[in-house]
Amino acid sequence: MTAAAGKGLEGVVASRTSLSFIDGLEGVLVYRGYNIHELAPNASFPEGVFLLWTGRLPTRSELDAFEAKLAARRGLDPRTLEALMSLPRDTVPMAALRTGISIEGLYDPDAEDNSAEANERKAVRLVARTPTLIAAIHRIRQGLEPLSPDPSLSLSADFVRMANGEPGTSEAVDALDRTLLLYLDHGFNASTFACRVIAATLGDMHSAVTGGVGALKGSLHGGANAKAMHTLLEIGELENVGPWLERAFAEKRKIMGFGHRVYKTEDPRATHLREMSRVLTQQAGLAKFYEMSRELEDQMISQKGINPNVDFYCATVYYALGIPIDLYTPLFAMGRMGGWTAHVMEQHADNRLIRPRAEYVGEVDLRWVAIGDR
Repeated sequence: MTAAAGKGLEGVVASRTSLSFIDGLEGVLVYRGYNIHELAPNASFPEGVFLLWTGRLPTRSELDAFEAKLAARRGLDPRTLEALMSLPRDTVPMAALRTGISIEGLYDPDAEDNSAEANERKAVRLVARTPTLIAAIHRIRQGLEPLSPDPSLSLSADFVRMANGEPGTSEAVDALDRTLLLYLDHGFNASTFACRVIAATLGDMHSAVTGGVGALKGSLHGGANAKAMHTLLEIGELENVGPWLERAFAEKRKIMGFGHRVYKTEDPRATHLREMSRVLTQQAGLAKFYEMSRELEDQMISQKGINPNVDFYCATVYYALGIPIDLYTPLFAMGRMGGWTAHVMEQHADNRLIRPRAEYVGEVDLRWVAIGDR
């Protein structure tokens, strides 16, 4: 008999990938051979996407051409915008994003073509249009008209302009771009695995990444960054951290933004986001949130031995940038779209249906009882 996997498939190697590697014991994250500590201070988000899709870093001319290709495909199908405008005004952004991506798939000219060439074209459109979708969702819920993309701007700069109606500072744009790079890929996490399961059925790319958005929406995955910020706002002040944490432990509350199913030491993405949080909160006059974060981190490590994950410090980075809290997880999706599409392409290139077994723990050998005798 096949041995049963641990709960949540913990420790199970489900397949192979050449896209990213994680060493949870040493706190290592690698994209296509490059340690995240090499990439985070140096690479842009489009460079990271190019690396993930092609297996190498682009030359200057290749990067310019790639960014131009993305810029030329940012515009949404008008029918997608019409559908977004018809959604209830209180639709949460992740639900609206899930719907928007699914609708884009209805009108994509390569919708049912899973060839390598068609998948690459769809991947470009998805990475290019996800920022436009999120910005449109944000504008529509405010009763404002969505703004058309400006192909002269970088992907991150254009998102800030489309969302806010005005250009962002270079510091804000650079910070956003770096968070997208840090969110780009992370092995077979829940949303990426969901994408690959769907792709393995020979489902199309839009179906697969729509499933990824659905998985990311959950508070134990992408939704943790928003929950982490709500935690800090609930605590309120630096002196409240200790008493709040004591009550949380007594109530057996899960402290969002801490712990990871893979990392047993510091999440290497948190290393970069912590410093970004320090700088940006100070610049925004919100340094208390960084100080509270450090105190919460120190106490969680000393009392529970649990380190922060990528979501914890990303929360204060986005808060310092003035991003609404319910857009934090859509921004996670914006970065992860580059990874999801890469995994769909990798799955389709060497496919086998993903079909694990389940350990049955129910009753057996029950006998039928006529309905009148039950």
